[in-house]
Amino acid sequence: MHAAESQDPVETLLSVNNIEVIYNHVILVLKGVSLSVPKGGITALLGGNGAGKTTTLKAISTLLQSERGEVTKGSIEYRGTSIDGLNPAELVRRGVIQVMEGRHCFEHLTVEENLLTGAYTRRDGKASINQSLDLVYTYFPRLKERRKSQAGYTSGGEQQMCAIGRALMSSPETVLLDEPSMGLAPQLVEEIFNIVKDLNEREGVSFLLAEQNTNVALRFAHYGYILESGRVVMDGPAAQLRENPDVKEFYLGMSEGGRKSFRDVRSYRRRKRWLS
Repeated sequence: MHAAESQDPVETLLSVNNIEVIYNHVILVLKGVSLSVPKGGITALLGGNGAGKTTTLKAISTLLQSERGEVTKGSIEYRGTSIDGLNPAELVRRGVIQVMEGRHCFEHLTVEENLLTGAYTRRDGKASINQSLDLVYTYFPRLKERRKSQAGYTSGGEQQMCAIGRALMSSPETVLLDEPSMGLAPQLVEEIFNIVKDLNEREGVSFLLAEQNTNVALRFAHYGYILESGRVVMDGPAAQLRENPDVKEFYLGMSEGGRKSFRDVRSYRRRKRWLS
C-alpha cells in the first residue's frame, strides 16, 4: 500500500502505464515506465541525474511538447480518465500542477504577485483566493515577511518556497514537485520537506516528487520508484527501500565497508551489470 498505513483500499489518483517518451523523433528517453500515485500519498521518483525523472513529470504534466518530446507508447490517466493531449491549464483545472526544477519565479514581480499568478485558472472569486493566500503564508511565514520584495532579489530557498506556494494557489489535489532540494543548504531542504509533509497530512495534498537526494526523499515519502536510464529498476514502500542493501550502497552512500565514492560504486555497478 502506497499511502500511510490504512486498512481501507487507497484510491489511485494518477496512473502511468508503460510509457515511452521520445525526443526529436529519435532519442528514446523513457522505456516502459509505470507508476501510480495514491490519494493522500507522498510518492518519490528517485535516481541520478539523467535517469528520466524530469521527463516523467513533464510527460504527466503535458509539458513535453515545448521540448520536442512526445509520449509514443502507453497511457497516463488521472482519476481513471486519460490526460494525454490536455494542455497544462486544463490539467491544472483538474487538480494537477507541476513545480518546475530550478525555482522558476517571475523575477520582476513581487513575491505576492508571483503567488497570485498561481490562481489564474480559478473561478471561485476573490475571497477564496485570499483564503488560499493566507494558507500559503501560514505554511511559509517567510514569504509573508518578503511579500512586497521583488522575487528576483530573494534567496534560493525563498524562491523555492515561492514556486511551491504559487502551485498551492491553484488549489491542487496533486503536486508534481521536481528536484525541490536542488542547490539548497541541508537545513532548508529539511524545512521544505517538512512543509510538504504538513501539506500532505493537514491539507490532503498528494505529491509525486522527483528527487536526487534519495536519503531525504525516502524519509518523507510513503512509496518510492527508482529510475535508471529511463526504466523503473526498483519500487516499494519507502521504509523497505531505505533498508534495501542495493539502495543503501548505490543511492544512500552506505555499504558494509563504509561510505564509497560514487566513482567506485559506478565502476562496481558497471562490472556487476556485465557479469549479470
